[in-house]
Amino acid sequence: MSEPAGEPTLVLPMPDQEAVMSHQEPLYQGPVEERRGTQGVWRTILLAPFQARTWKELAYLFAALVLGSMAFGYVLFVFGGGLYISVFLIGIPVLALTLLGGRIWGRVYRALTRGLLDTNLPEPPPFTPRRGFFGWLRSAFTDLASWRAMAYLVIQVLVGAVIGYIALVFVAMTAFTAISVIPWAIFRPMNVDADGVERHSMFQFGSFYIDTWPRALMMSAVGLVLCFTLPWLIRGLCMVHLALSAMLLTPTNRDRRMIELQESRRAAVEDSASTLRRLERDLHDGTQARLVSIAMALGRAEERIATGGDASELIAQARSGSKEALTELRELVRGIHPPALDLGLEPALETLAARCAVPVELRVLLPNRPSQAIEGIAYFSVAELLTNVVKHSGANRVWVAVLPSGSDSIAVSVRDNGHGGALQPITPNGETVVAGGLSGLAARARAVDGTLTVDSPFGGPTVVTLILPIAGPK
Repeated sequence: MSEPAGEPTLVLPMPDQEAVMSHQEPLYQGPVEERRGTQGVWRTILLAPFQARTWKELAYLFAALVLGSMAFGYVLFVFGGGLYISVFLIGIPVLALTLLGGRIWGRVYRALTRGLLDTNLPEPPPFTPRRGFFGWLRSAFTDLASWRAMAYLVIQVLVGAVIGYIALVFVAMTAFTAISVIPWAIFRPMNVDADGVERHSMFQFGSFYIDTWPRALMMSAVGLVLCFTLPWLIRGLCMVHLALSAMLLTPTNRDRRMIELQESRRAAVEDSASTLRRLERDLHDGTQARLVSIAMALGRAEERIATGGDASELIAQARSGSKEALTELRELVRGIHPPALDLGLEPALETLAARCAVPVELRVLLPNRPSQAIEGIAYFSVAELLTNVVKHSGANRVWVAVLPSGSDSIAVSVRDNGHGGALQPITPNGETVVAGGLSGLAARARAVDGTLTVDSPFGGPTVVTLILPIAGPK
């Protein structure tokens, strides 16, 4: 959205010419910045072998080597011995159990990834067996997470065991090469060349012997240079492991969809229960108490009239109480379903904007009217966001826009010029940070296959956007 007309323009004062001419620092700082960038690169390269991350990744490769070797035996049992004994009735449950054991392996690898690679991978949905023995067997053999974990184990036999062994051997050889000048000088190893001449050499390349101090020091220097390249080799292998883990040991898109649906249903149920509790509390503490007061006033008025007294004051009091009760009932009804929504989303939002304490600029462009459920979600979301703006943002202007987003969705955007700092709501896989009421709005949007995004840098502005399907969830 563009800023409204009439906003103040920032005018920069012209610098004093003498101050600029007398400035001692060069005005062009490009080479300095380039030097700083180059120094940062060299610093990263030189410090990489000594960083905790490198050693944790090396420990991960070693653990993956051990687990990969163990996985080789496990895979042989499942696809060898397990299939062989499965011809017997007792072998089928054993094969099902070993297949489900892939979930345990996946849990071990996720814990290893979390502890050594500092990456928290979400778990797949838990195993939910059907009723009965044969139902359990069927569930075990059709459990996608177990089969994906078994595929991961098969790949780990190659990546974790074979490639991991080669990488660790290369690491050991590189480290030994870097310090080779020390055992060469202390233990004085001897080799005999093709002419029968003894060579004080630990390494040889064909007829070229490392048998002098310059050659030994050069060999150690080569090893030292390779030591500074090892962290990047280790990091690359760990990235391969991490990609495989994220591909095969985490929920599939279908699983994530099911988790989101379960989360949205839970949020919808909690929202409905909260609304019912609020209505019950408002009716009990407000309207019900006022109606009781009206009934008592009318009862006293009836007694006065029966004795010939003046009951006009009590009747006026009851009439005033009835007006207040009607006002409260209208507010309750508006909280359930605003009457303005019967005319459409635009008139309802105009009513909201008119009642907001902060000036609101509204723009609505809807070629097709959304479903009632989508209109209700958009209305109450904008209402809550405007309330947040008034309470927390410190803004003095708000812009609300409802525009098409593609052919079957609408984008509801609320922007303010406050101090910012609002955080993105939490997602079902727990990747982002909870932000109070915004998490409820996100859950409400997910319940209809929508999304909510927050862009709120410190200092502002804050922009909250909901993408909602026009026809509701499919």
